[in-house]
Amino acid sequence: ITAISRDIVITEDYEYIEYGTGLAFEIPVGYVGLLFPRSSISKKDILLSNAVGVIDSGYRGEVSFRFKRLAWDSTIYNVGDKIGQLIILPYPQIQLEQAKELSETERGEGGYGSTGN
Repeated sequence: ITAISRDIVITEDYEYIEYGTGLAFEIPVGYVGLLFPRSSISKKDILLSNAVGVIDSGYRGEVSFRFKRLAWDSTIYNVGDKIGQLIILPYPQIQLEQAKELSETERGEGGYGSTGN
């Protein structure tokens, strides 16, 4: 069968939206940058893809936020809109050791929802 039209395919993935911030900086060794979405994101049908973005001292690229669309017509951000927050914190240098057993605590192995209402 001959058709007079051609199928058009999507060339970009609109399941995710990435926004550049125009910011690039060096985080000092011993510190970490944590990217959080602003609370106003709850008004939109998108989620920050990795829940919390982690920027270590070795990263040298532009800081960006990548969101997952929850609906095809998800509201998008515009240039100049506030989309997230950055916190830079020191982190302790620790050494984890393998153990055959762990000390007892009141909580024990209780997981999700085990600490009360």
